[in-house]
Amino acid sequence: MPPEDSLALLLVLLLFLFNFLCPLRLDLSVHSPLVASESVIGCTEMRSPASGETPSPDWRWGRWAKQEGAAEARGAKLGSLLRAELPGDPRTDTIPRQVLHACYSRVSPSAKVENPELVAWSESVAELLDLDPKEFMRPDFPRIFAGALPLKEGAMVVTSLDSGLLLKGAGKTPYSRFADGLAVLCSSIREFLCSEAMNGLGIPTTRALCLVATSKFVTRDMFYEGKEDLDIVRILADYTIRHHFPQIEKMTKSDKLSLEVGVEGSSVVDLTSNKYAAWSVEVAEHTASLIASWQGVGFTHGVLNTDNMSVLGLSIDYGPFGFLDAFDPRYTPNTTDLPWRRYCFANQPDIGLWNIGQFTATLSAAQLINNDEANYAMERYANKFMDEYQSIMTRKLGLSKYNQQLISDLLNNMATDKVDYTNFFRLLSSIKADTSIPNNELLVPLKAVLPDISQERKEAWTSWVKTYLEEVCWFLMASRTKGRKAAMDSVNPKYVLRNHLCQRAIDAAEQGDYSEVRRLLELVEKPYDEQPRMEKYAELPPEVVFQARF
Repeated sequence: MPPEDSLALLLVLLLFLFNFLCPLRLDLSVHSPLVASESVIGCTEMRSPASGETPSPDWRWGRWAKQEGAAEARGAKLGSLLRAELPGDPRTDTIPRQVLHACYSRVSPSAKVENPELVAWSESVAELLDLDPKEFMRPDFPRIFAGALPLKEGAMVVTSLDSGLLLKGAGKTPYSRFADGLAVLCSSIREFLCSEAMNGLGIPTTRALCLVATSKFVTRDMFYEGKEDLDIVRILADYTIRHHFPQIEKMTKSDKLSLEVGVEGSSVVDLTSNKYAAWSVEVAEHTASLIASWQGVGFTHGVLNTDNMSVLGLSIDYGPFGFLDAFDPRYTPNTTDLPWRRYCFANQPDIGLWNIGQFTATLSAAQLINNDEANYAMERYANKFMDEYQSIMTRKLGLSKYNQQLISDLLNNMATDKVDYTNFFRLLSSIKADTSIPNNELLVPLKAVLPDISQERKEAWTSWVKTYLEEVCWFLMASRTKGRKAAMDSVNPKYVLRNHLCQRAIDAAEQGDYSEVRRLLELVEKPYDEQPRMEKYAELPPEVVFQARF
């Protein structure tokens, strides 16, 4: 994006401790887990804090408090813990360079800010931080969160051991390459809204406290390669296990975690004898659960590289993401991926497996796990994904058990007729569970998502609905379950953050009007609610409707 097309933006991210480990890629020296790298301008590459100080000497962590002395004491303790457990960058300059043999760099905000403006904020994130919503109205709030005014001067300090704040897009760091370390308005709004949308959907994600505009222009950087730094892999792995997977270090033989790899004749994998093997399985299963959740709501990440994955199974790095409109398994929101569609919707489960393969390969290269243990982690990923995905799709249809043929036929029908993914599942609960409904009335509740289909396609859909109702009625009769519609609506959102809605908000924001950003934020915080007078936000964009019809 040319500089004249965007405003610089700052994103303050609430990042639960060490949500991102890269995940232990071979270019660890470049992708530090503790610094907001500007390699992807526009708040699309997140780095989370550990249990210590942020990269900025003027920054502290956690909950808001008025008692500065106690907070500073806690901050000092956190800083000592970080320095004691992880190697830091001995330099404090922001000259672009590879930071070798270190896990974080400390830098001060360098963005020149004159009249910062608060674009949007999340009151639910503020609640997590014990931050009074009235603080957002403080005249100096934008300056504090633009990095122009230290927290101490704003009489706000941070005291929690459990969560951290990261100021992102506040200027150059050693990881800025040759850019300015700022973030663009367009992608920052997209990431802020999508992280809150994912949270509203109940999907693990990093979150943002607020967006602050600086009215500065943004430049872009160039591609940059990292180098291997395997020596630090064990240090990072130990730190992450100790603080985020403490149950692993407490495992004993009584936990019965000695398991065989799937193929006959393979060695026994004893997860109680190698914490790194147990950790790789945990990471694999977290990743599988996350991607299954994405598939359930029709979310396509767009750039599912290994450095866009979290070992905690969080959704991070919202770049060219997109929720499905007209259902297309090959859909990708990433225009650069159109020729290959490597990261398309249907490929996400396989890409997740491939990324876990790279994760375990790094652990293997560092001699932390062996080949059998690496293979077992990948096997557990595949099993976990199928278990989670089948459970999600079963609940979306309001069934008692997974019916592969029924769901396969449904998705084929949806792809053929380019049916809206979100609205179809939401309307499905409106079909009365009654096998005596005449054929010519079966599709009436679905008319909004099947407006102009041929007679042949009507017959195909009628056949599917009849089979579906037989399955539903059998389940309801056998279980005497009530509240089918409420149960289905609780897992099938009415609203998702569609790209055209996001773009509309961005267009207004670029003219200085942030009201649509704030309206969308309120919408996506409760995606399963009906929200009267907001129905237009559930509609397909006009161009998608046109393409579906013709």
